[in-house]
Amino acid sequence: MQGLLGYYPHKITNGPLEGLNNKIKTLKRQAYGFRNMEYFKLRLYNLHNSRYAFAG
Repeated sequence: MQGLLGYYPHKITNGPLEGLNNKIKTLKRQAYGFRNMEYFKLRLYNLHNSRYAFAG
């Protein structure tokens, strides 16, 4: 309950952080089998530049 009440004086949420964690988990699933860890690191650094497209 303390975390919920802490929102009101500061108006800060952890939504953007949760979104970034979700993007990293998705990249990890897509990157299954990468042999080069440096390439994976580069993909992580470039993660915020990627754009999503809606299907349909």
